[in-house]
Amino acid sequence: MEPGRSERDVEQILRDQHRYYEDRAPEYDDVWYRRGVYDLGPEGNARWAEETSRLEAAVDDLDVSGTVLELAAGTGLFTRHLAPRAQRMICVDAATAALDINRRRVDDPRVEYVHGDLFGWDPPTGVRFDVIFFAFLISHILPGQFEEFWSRVAGWLAPGGRVFFCDDVAGAEARRSNPGEDVGDGPDFAHRRRLSDGREYTIVKILYEPAELRGTLADLGWEADIRTTGEEFFYGIARPIEAGSGR
Repeated sequence: MEPGRSERDVEQILRDQHRYYEDRAPEYDDVWYRRGVYDLGPEGNARWAEETSRLEAAVDDLDVSGTVLELAAGTGLFTRHLAPRAQRMICVDAATAALDINRRRVDDPRVEYVHGDLFGWDPPTGVRFDVIFFAFLISHILPGQFEEFWSRVAGWLAPGGRVFFCDDVAGAEARRSNPGEDVGDGPDFAHRRRLSDGREYTIVKILYEPAELRGTLADLGWEADIRTTGEEFFYGIARPIEAGSGR
């Protein structure tokens, strides 16, 4: 927690973040496809589409099999790439509206949808995952919960399992492709977002440089290969470092 910020302040930001993603669900895809108020113009849209295509190609290249977990599954933009290759898949999200869109989009009986908080949910007894996937999630995790999050993820992996993640690369906050602004009187991680109808929300948004994130994960016991699509996104595959590996 930032110095001088009360626990109540942070809890309010988290509640606001939850409302934001619940209310944003109907227009979430407009951001991905740059429609309406999220249109970046011909050149901006073309560059954006090039990078989203690279990111989706990286997801398609991921070796997906067995039991798969997607955290913060959202409207299914990535679920649709993963589900056809999974034997069983569980999608968890705190926004019911996003899960409803995901369910309609993917329409796959192998996918189980769970409405839940990532720090309160646990897998069914005895279930471990060969692949754990999350997109645009770690930038919304409080600094004080980052280590706990990765510890929980490690405990959910099957032997030999791996994690795939992607997010906005540092610097995106200064580009039109990532609308929002800093909160002047708030903690460093607070970021203000608006929906197309003008409603405002305060969320957690922490952007990482790939090298910085790789080092942080190594300190937490993970080996990560992190790459970028260009200016917009990074993506990576991480595995727990085995004891005695001599890293």
